[in-house]
Amino acid sequence: MEVNTVNSVLTFAHYPCTSKHTSATMPSELETAMESLIKVFHRYASRDGRNGTLSRRELRELMENELSNFLQSQKDPAAVDKIMKDLDTNGDGQVDFEEFVSLVVGLSIACEQCYQMHMKKMGKK
Repeated sequence: MEVNTVNSVLTFAHYPCTSKHTSATMPSELETAMESLIKVFHRYASRDGRNGTLSRRELRELMENELSNFLQSQKDPAAVDKIMKDLDTNGDGQVDFEEFVSLVVGLSIACEQCYQMHMKKMGKK
């Protein structure tokens, strides 16, 4: 793994799962999206000193800042608590990366369904 130590930037090209990339090639749009998910998760997961998981407070902060439109559309003030309970599949009171990704996937599926309905209304397919 190669790290740019000049400005301490670690990009997706440096992760072992993308070893075919060199620092001279640009990551694809999907790789950039994956990198963004990883970075956002870890930015919030490291706030309470327990890296690798989101506490209830960290999940709330993440959702308020990164998913604010979704959160504002929820009519239930306890939405984050319910989401936390649903995401915490192993019952440890924390949300790990795999549990977090299930939230992103679920929201992405709902958004894609809305997109499909919108496209049908527009007369496109």
